[in-house]
Amino acid sequence: MIKNIFFNLLFITLLSCKNDNHETKEFNYLALGDSYTIGESLDLDDSYPFQLKNRIDKIRNVKIIAKTGWTTGELIDTLNSIEFNNKYDFVSLLIGVNNQYRKYDISLYEKEFEILLNKAISYSEDIDKVFVLSIPDYGVTPFGLKKKNEISYEIDLYNQIKKRITKSYNIDFFDITDISRDAEINKLLIAKDSLHPSKKMYSMWVDSIYRFLESKTD
Repeated sequence: MIKNIFFNLLFITLLSCKNDNHETKEFNYLALGDSYTIGESLDLDDSYPFQLKNRIDKIRNVKIIAKTGWTTGELIDTLNSIEFNNKYDFVSLLIGVNNQYRKYDISLYEKEFEILLNKAISYSEDIDKVFVLSIPDYGVTPFGLKKKNEISYEIDLYNQIKKRITKSYNIDFFDITDISRDAEINKLLIAKDSLHPSKKMYSMWVDSIYRFLESKTD
């Protein structure tokens, strides 16, 4: 009798564990952007979206829609040509440096960034898991050093617009620009192309945001 009770309890415990494992949610992640999202000049695994995936166990799948050189308009055009068949648990957006680099009217960025933010929201299962990253400052890199002050000033203007719009939607905004400016002193934060972030810098970005995102997987 006691033996039967023991085995029945063991069976129920094992079954419960199996059900708990089965019910563990796995998250997917969509990253939208430009060269900073694909980790230009690095392996894709070293990009910040994949480093986030590797840091947060419950994120199992990452889809990136980004290309070096893309402006807000080019990202919009690309997204308009894609049919999304499913929603994403996490969606990130980092875009704008090429608008600044090409000297586009900043009012165009204001308009198109908000369009992209609304698209990011529409791709998400939960607006609470949409997040935006600020534009890094490439003025401190060897590529941009001759126009450092001009670039830094304009990047700040773009980020002010980006932050204001993002906050108006109550969406999380992560300012990684100060981290990017550390590259003026620490050259290990710059990739071999003398322009884009290194794996180490992307790791610092992830350090600053992953715990906050991880709390949203509970």
